[in-house]
Amino acid sequence: MNEFWLCFIPLFVAVDVVGLLPVFIGMTEGMEEGTRRRVIGESVVTALAVATGFVAIGKLFFRVLGVTVSDMLVAGGALLFVLALVDLVASSKMPHRAANADDHPGAVPLGVPLIVGPAVLTTSMMLVDAHGILMTLLAAVANIAIVGAAMFWSRVIVRVIGRSGARVFSKLVSLVLAAMAVMYIRRGILQVILDSRGG
Repeated sequence: MNEFWLCFIPLFVAVDVVGLLPVFIGMTEGMEEGTRRRVIGESVVTALAVATGFVAIGKLFFRVLGVTVSDMLVAGGALLFVLALVDLVASSKMPHRAANADDHPGAVPLGVPLIVGPAVLTTSMMLVDAHGILMTLLAAVANIAIVGAAMFWSRVIVRVIGRSGARVFSKLVSLVLAAMAVMYIRRGILQVILDSRGG
């Protein structure tokens, strides 16, 4: 069970569900409830499909390319740091825009890249190397399920914490993600040094 939480927490930070809620509300504003629920369903299914496929074959794909765990830690950590930094200095994850009944942002951009984006995919690959495919996959599915539930209750949640509160929480999560990115880079560089000495 400890392995699950070691996978769940980094993915929860990478997904940033609270920061996603104001974006989701802005994109679905003006939609009928039935259309809004269909968008939620499309986004969750798309996110699950992409995350599952990437976790299942991503490691094999990188192995064919000759990418090592150390390479992934350094490159993934650098990418996560950039993403976190951009989110910290940006005013929001995505420009606010109203949506109508003919505009279905479920698969793109909600499913990908807002729910399952570069941060989630990069984190997943590093977790697969550290904890295995099964635990990473279970943690990814659990996080996406939480996102779906949060989007369903998004109006209530944002009403309680406020849009400003959601933005503040999102910035704090991005700061944690930046710290985790530095840790990944440090571990990757250390592993490269140890491998070179061993060789």
